[in-house]
Amino acid sequence: MLLDRRGWVWMIRGVVDPSASWEPRLGAAEARIAGLAAGLAEARSANEKLAATNERLRRVVADAAERHESELGVARAEADRARRRVAELELEVADLRRRVSMDSTNSSVPPSKEPIGAKEKRKAERRASSERVRSKDRKPGGQPGHPGAGLSREAEPDRSLSADPPTECSSCQADLSGAEVLAEGWAQVWDLLDPVCEKVEWVLPRRRCGCCWKVTAGSVPGVRHAGPGTVSYGPRLHAAAVLLASEGNVPVERAAMVIDALLGVPVSAGFVARAHERLAQDLQAAGFDEAMKAALRAEPVLCGDESPVNVLRKDLDEATGEPCAGSPHLLAVRTPAPGLVWYGAIGSRSSRAIDATGVLDGWAGCLTRDDYAGWHQYDAGLAGVQLCCQHLIRSLRAVLTLAPKIQKWAGRLIDLLREANRLVVAARATGHSRLDQQVLDRLRARYDADVRIGELTNMSRLWTDEKNHPGLVLARRLAAKADQVWLFCANFQVPWVNNAAEQAIRLPKRHQAVSGYWHTTTTLAAYLRVRSYLVSARDHGIRAIDAIRIALAGEPWLPVPRTPAPAT
Repeated sequence: MLLDRRGWVWMIRGVVDPSASWEPRLGAAEARIAGLAAGLAEARSANEKLAATNERLRRVVADAAERHESELGVARAEADRARRRVAELELEVADLRRRVSMDSTNSSVPPSKEPIGAKEKRKAERRASSERVRSKDRKPGGQPGHPGAGLSREAEPDRSLSADPPTECSSCQADLSGAEVLAEGWAQVWDLLDPVCEKVEWVLPRRRCGCCWKVTAGSVPGVRHAGPGTVSYGPRLHAAAVLLASEGNVPVERAAMVIDALLGVPVSAGFVARAHERLAQDLQAAGFDEAMKAALRAEPVLCGDESPVNVLRKDLDEATGEPCAGSPHLLAVRTPAPGLVWYGAIGSRSSRAIDATGVLDGWAGCLTRDDYAGWHQYDAGLAGVQLCCQHLIRSLRAVLTLAPKIQKWAGRLIDLLREANRLVVAARATGHSRLDQQVLDRLRARYDADVRIGELTNMSRLWTDEKNHPGLVLARRLAAKADQVWLFCANFQVPWVNNAAEQAIRLPKRHQAVSGYWHTTTTLAAYLRVRSYLVSARDHGIRAIDAIRIALAGEPWLPVPRTPAPAT
């Protein structure tokens, strides 16, 4: 502790004045030093306590800061997880909205699977966007000048009859017995004769072979299935059964009821099923499938498509005895215009199953199809591939609906493809076989630019499960397969859409909607063979009933390959 001013004065006086006594002063100094030492010790103790307190405070502050930083880190991590979860949920919601909005206009969903509300909404939107305004004076139905489809008077009727003269006036009901006789009018009535089931017994001569002693009996002309000692229905009833079950998609039980009601012949449901099976077997024996494949391979342009079907029992694997893997499908390959249609039953949608049919073996024409990978195996050997533009438009529309303000490139590509088709239709009408190269180059330049915009727009855009955004996937596919998008502009024989194959598939699908399923792949193949035969024969001007009759007689109509035109 420092001395104050009075203490220093006393010390100086003691030193200067030698006569003064040292002892009191020394005692006072010692006391003073002792007091100073005690004060110093007390100050040191206080300082130590203060230092300890400060240390404790520092530790408390450090612990609080550490806890705060830890809690802040946890809060930040939770906030980051919440933001990531929100982003994931937004992507899931966008994906669910995309899935819910899928219909036949923006995906491969067939119209038959759409809810009624979706169809009615689309019709309402078309009516709202239509610029047509019906005149209030216009009556429903055919308008004046329309040719119509009514019956015309036959100049040479099969027979003529006279009606009784009228006995009373149709207006006032007066007696017409003495009324003036005018020129006769006329009316024609077209109707069927009453059906009659004719039961014919054929005498079948028999002969015994002198070499092997085998007995051979004669056969009924035109009815190959009528064996000795049997009673069977003829080709007309067979044709009726096949037409109802195959063409009309009527279940076999109801087909038997209809035949009984219309023709007065009480056939069984088993006969209806057997009639269809017998026709399929006769066509197989005549080599119809091979003839149809050969005729298709001689065509320059074909359309192909596949679709799943309901089969109750799958085929068994010969090695393991277990049901074969995969989902049964039907395969349709046909000409773009009505002419030839071939249906095949395949155990799965795999590339191997499609190739096993052999329908495209060695064929080198142009194929219009969708972008399913099972068809890619033929690309190297084909003259060209045309992707179905309707499928592409659906995919583009699906991307456009995700964010209309961001994915505008998809809308421009839809308009561009439709514009190209209009140019093709106009050029074909003037006798051209392809678009002018300069016009095609301008279309391709616009196409390439918008596809690149689609790639850049969606390059960093997130999607569910860390997958690429559908817009990026589509843009990259359009860029990689641009030549397969624009083939229809360079070769007018190639259709720009795959509607022909899709329409061919509707027939079996409608049958499935009525009957529910086929029992086995074998019964499916039999049904498809009959459908292929009847549709192709009708396209060649042969009535279905006549095609069935000649097939049952052992002489079915078979397609003949034509000389293929060179594909360009």
